[in-house]
Parts: sequence; C-alpha cells; structure tokens
Amino acid sequence: MGYVTTQDGVEIFYKDWGPRDAQVIFFHHGWPLSADDWDAQLLFFLANGYRVIAHDRRGHGRSTQVWDGHDMDHYADDVAAVVDHLGVKGAVHVGHSTGGGEVIHYIARHGEDRVSKAAIISAVPPLMVQTPSNSDGLPKSVFDDLQAQLQANRAQFYLDVPTGPFYGYNRPGAKPSEGIIRNWWRQGMMGCAKAHYDGIVAFSQTDFTDDLKSITIPVLVMHGDDDQIVPYANSGLLSAKLLQNSTLKTYSGYPHGMPTTNADTINADLLAFIRD
Repeated sequence: MGYVTTQDGVEIFYKDWGPRDAQVIFFHHGWPLSADDWDAQLLFFLANGYRVIAHDRRGHGRSTQVWDGHDMDHYADDVAAVVDHLGVKGAVHVGHSTGGGEVIHYIARHGEDRVSKAAIISAVPPLMVQTPSNSDGLPKSVFDDLQAQLQANRAQFYLDVPTGPFYGYNRPGAKPSEGIIRNWWRQGMMGCAKAHYDGIVAFSQTDFTDDLKSITIPVLVMHGDDDQIVPYANSGLLSAKLLQNSTLKTYSGYPHGMPTTNADTINADLLAFIRD
C-alpha cells in the first residue's frame, strides 16, 4: 500500500499485493466507494497467484479530498500515474460501474501498450443520461435528484442506496446483509462530498461511445439484467456492440453490486476470461 502524487498534486492511495513478477489485475471501484469494495476479488486473485492493484479515486477513500478535477480525464490520468509509478505492464484492467467508465477512458486516452485485456462490470458506458441522440437514456432529472439527496443528507442517502437498489435488497425475497450495507456506507462517508457530488455528473454525462469504438484489445462486458442503477439495455448491451473485440455475459436477476453479492460467480468468470 502507498501513495503516488499526480502532476496536479493529488495524492492517490493504492493497494499493491502479490508477487512482483506475477500477472497484474488492476481494479477500478465504483461511485462513491473505494478500493475496499474489491475485497472479495483482491483476496481471490491473490490466492490464485496474481498481483492485484486497486486505487482510491481522487476525492474517494484515502486519496486527497480535492475540490476539483472530478471528471473522466482526471480519473484516467490518475490511473496512468499509478501505472507509471508501479511500472505496470500487460495488466488486465477491471472496472465496476463508474470504474468501468474509467477503464474505458483510460485505455482510449493512454493507449493499449500496457494493457492486455479489460473487463467492465455493471458499467456506465456508453452514456447514461438522456440526450437527443440517446433517447433511451435516463432523464437528467434522475441525476439532479441524486445530487439533491447527497446535498440534503449525505449520511442518510448513503444508507438508502445500499439498503435498496444497489444490491437489489428492495426486491421481494431478498435477504439484506447488514455488513454489506454498513461497509458501503463506511466507504462512502470516507470520501469527499464535493468529489461525490461532481462525480454524479462525470458518470452520467460522459459519452464513452468513441472510446469504446477505439479499443481493440479483448474486453469482457458483464452486466446483470436486474441492475437498478445502470440499466442493462442501454449500457452493457450497447457497450458490447460498440467494442471491436467484446464478450458479453448477461446475468439473470443479478443486481448492480453483483461483484459483492455474487462474488463466487463473478470471480470465476473473470478468472476464466483472464486465463483464456
């Protein structure tokens, strides 16, 4: 574990576990969480002989709580700073939700030279918000409401999200895990309110269409068809079509937070993709 300082003076926290000469898997977390959200994956892949790296996005977790730079260009450049600092080559980059957008933008912006494969899980690309050219997107008012709830009472908002739609705990017959809910809340409250507020714009209004089209390496697209946060039809399905070399895996009934609630399945499928 350590920190790297970016060109604009932000300290990015990262975890780096495993043999130095092992295949690297670099994990990118979702909004408004931290590298801790990958616990189930880090331990699994470490046990399977991989070197695992995960960072806290600027303004999230243990990274600097700066007030600016909360956009995909800065997110991608921060990843590049960690990659350069650690001398990582041939990595597999895995991103969940906003982290999936970060993976796509990082590869498109910084090139494929140091990346062998990628996987995006319940990810925000190609574009979440509704526009004249993206009529099936979610209305901007949905994201405005998220910002309003964050500003009004962030602590309660960060309890309501994991208790309800994020993990599908609002579905009939669901069995909520108090530990998972509290861990989501803990990670969220560690971060910077300004970063999270601006991050809603970053994940909802960034158009990744051209980024997706430009990528030639193999990309695994994993998405649950009961995702209540990032709707499947306008995200995973479209991303797989736009990518040049994609594999789409659709998970029946799985929620947005499936890397946590369905870790055994997700981990096994990621391992098979990486080994292939």
